[in-house]
Amino acid sequence: MSNPIADPGHGHSPAAWTAVIIMLVGIAIGTFFFFLDMPIVVWIAAAIVVIGALVGWGMSKAGYGANGSKYIAKEH
Repeated sequence: MSNPIADPGHGHSPAAWTAVIIMLVGIAIGTFFFFLDMPIVVWIAAAIVVIGALVGWGMSKAGYGANGSKYIAKEH
């Protein structure tokens, strides 16, 4: 058989978890205030989602991504 394929990480990194948590909070806020018909807060929540993506990207570039220098992979 051939060599096993190396685990690509699947996003298990501080950068990915931080980005996902921030974006989930933004989506939850946006959904709740969409239901209450408060469009300005929905747009603020949309901005929070974008900020979450930028934070994840920035953390990845700072070395906290799946292949980053500051990330220590844990065994499963």
